[in-house]
Amino acid sequence: MKDRAAKSSVPVGVLGMGLMGRSIVTCLLSAGHRVTGITSSPSKLTTTRRHVLRLLRDLEREGLLRSDPHHLIERLTISSDYSDLRGSEVVIESVVEDIETKKDLYRRVEEVVPARCLIGSNTSAIPVSLLQRGLRHPERVLGFHWAEPAHITRFMEIICGEQTKPSYAEKAVRLARGWGKEPSLLRRDIRGFITNRCMYALLREAFHLVEKGYATVADVDRSLRNDLGYWITFAGPFRFMDLTGIPAYGAVMRDLFPDLDNSTAVPDLMTRVVQSGARGVSNAKGFYPYTPESARHWEKLFLKFSYEIRKLAVKYPEDAGDSPARRKRSGQR
Repeated sequence: MKDRAAKSSVPVGVLGMGLMGRSIVTCLLSAGHRVTGITSSPSKLTTTRRHVLRLLRDLEREGLLRSDPHHLIERLTISSDYSDLRGSEVVIESVVEDIETKKDLYRRVEEVVPARCLIGSNTSAIPVSLLQRGLRHPERVLGFHWAEPAHITRFMEIICGEQTKPSYAEKAVRLARGWGKEPSLLRRDIRGFITNRCMYALLREAFHLVEKGYATVADVDRSLRNDLGYWITFAGPFRFMDLTGIPAYGAVMRDLFPDLDNSTAVPDLMTRVVQSGARGVSNAKGFYPYTPESARHWEKLFLKFSYEIRKLAVKYPEDAGDSPARRKRSGQR
């Protein structure tokens, strides 16, 4: 396994020290960056370093980090002062999904960082073009869509807004590969990007099948785990069609597409679950029944699975079947 603590002199700032922000910080430290984390929460000023150190130790225990976590944590500064971002070459924002909140933070960042500093938003769905409007240097703003746990997963989407310069997008892709990611680049801005557009189409159909009585929640989960979950770490949908025979899919599309759910309203089942106060395993209340103990156990299992599936995915990179010469031309690792 390649050491996650690659040598990097690029200083990086991270805005927001919530669950995802701390995980992003861990990823960046493990890649060798000096990191400044910005938070407005007094409690996170004192607890973030301890939390990140624990995540670094987990990476070391799982064989994904050979550098000393105690050495890496010394490269982390936690502050509430935006002037501490001075000199950063990359700043990544990971705060609430609210356009005005994010843009206010970008304006504060632009007061202190150099004009060449790349600014990335860890947004899940907000069009990057909306976030660029009104900024001094909108050409350097991109979307950096991470997946949780950000320090483990290979996923990253990099999204260009209407005003993003290609040179900044190219820099972002290079950085993401240095972070241990297999980045996808969206050359045009679209709400939801790649994975969320595909996932929410799947979720809509899943809710439809349950609400109309065709299957239970557990039935839907079981089928998707044992079909989609079987192959999708190895191959995306287009590669999977190549591997299993393209013509059949065209025939099924003609018959099935007209029959799929195309409603635009939030499903009634989702509305009821949200109104009940359910947040999932975080409060032991969701689509499945939990006790506090079982909820914590599911969280631990998910983390363990994340490490194990990452190790498997690394054995089969996206270009695993290409010739060595083609892999070299494509710039993949």
